Amino acid sequence: MEQLLRELAPQILGPLVRRYGGFDTCEDAVQEALLAASQQWPVDGLPDNPRSWLITVASRRRIEMLRNEAARQRREETVASLEAAEPAPVAQADDTLTLLFLCCHPSLTPPSQVALTLRAVGGLTTGEIARAFLVPESTIGQRISRAKSKIKASGAEFRLPPPEELSDRLAAVLHVLYLIFNEGYTASSGESLHRVELSAEATRLTRQLRDRLPSEGEVAGLLALMLLTDARRPARTSPSGALVPLPEQDRTLWDSQAVAEGTDLVTETLRTAPVGPYQLQAAIAAVHDEAAKAEDTDWRQILVLYELLETMAPGPMVTLNRIVAVAMVHGPQAGLDRLDSAAAEPALKDHHRVAAVRAHLLELAGDVDAAREAYRQAAALTLSLPEQRYLETRAATL
Repeated sequence: MEQLLRELAPQILGPLVRRYGGFDTCEDAVQEALLAASQQWPVDGLPDNPRSWLITVASRRRIEMLRNEAARQRREETVASLEAAEPAPVAQADDTLTLLFLCCHPSLTPPSQVALTLRAVGGLTTGEIARAFLVPESTIGQRISRAKSKIKASGAEFRLPPPEELSDRLAAVLHVLYLIFNEGYTASSGESLHRVELSAEATRLTRQLRDRLPSEGEVAGLLALMLLTDARRPARTSPSGALVPLPEQDRTLWDSQAVAEGTDLVTETLRTAPVGPYQLQAAIAAVHDEAAKAEDTDWRQILVLYELLETMAPGPMVTLNRIVAVAMVHGPQAGLDRLDSAAAEPALKDHHRVAAVRAHLLELAGDVDAAREAYRQAAALTLSLPEQRYLETRAATL
């Protein structure tokens, strides 16, 4: 039932916004309808048409809000006409794509876009989002409230962006889905390495986006990247919950179906669509996933792909990953030489991944004492407890 309600959430919100306007109040009405369903359906049974049931309940709540608002603003006649229109059937249009673009409105900050997308399109409650990001529920509630207020103040209409804005707005949508997936796949802090509810939700929404925009290569690339990355999740932790790095994972535990789907998807889109950063990242993931053993990995191909990615979408993590590829192709000292200059960049200064990469390369180079110290430094810098324990264990075993 929880999954059903999440899938129905955008299908309820879209028609209400189209019909009544006011994204903020419609979203509140939908949340109340979802809450009512979660309480009544287990007792009364699933209605014949759950979507219509939710739309009816949410519409009644929205009209009640309008009635209260109208009483304050002396608009009884408008409310009367809206109330009379309530029983009218709602079109079976799917507004998920429009909602995604609205939740990723350029007036919002990325954290607000993420929270609003998970709430309005993903159907997660404020409490679920707060638990996923390990922040107080009041913080997420304020973030969502401010986001809805900004959308209202911006005068944004409930429609897809015009063609001249579509590319930039789609990039924002993909970035938000990418952020949600990454936080779920490798939590930035806390006890757990994974927050499966986030990575699964990001994959589900990206799959829906792919269904609606089948010709967009970067949408396909992002979906492929998620599938190929999440396929490794069963092998990323030991039975005790300890982190298992990629070279040491039992690859028989990987989800072969997800690997096959992701590989086919990125292969097809690279052949038929303009190449983009998500496609290149997916291609890199595919090269890793296609290797039966870690030593079979085609690092030369990965290095070429990272060089293309750094040209197309430069960034600190891309630089760091390319340095690892350089080391795997040309030797650890070549990687260490490049790492020293990269570590001076403000975005990488004091980042735990720099110290972790340095430790790994020093270990490959045979400098055990320096590697041990670098592993300890990386452990002190990370906020992820599974990563911290892994790095401390590496230091202790050298």
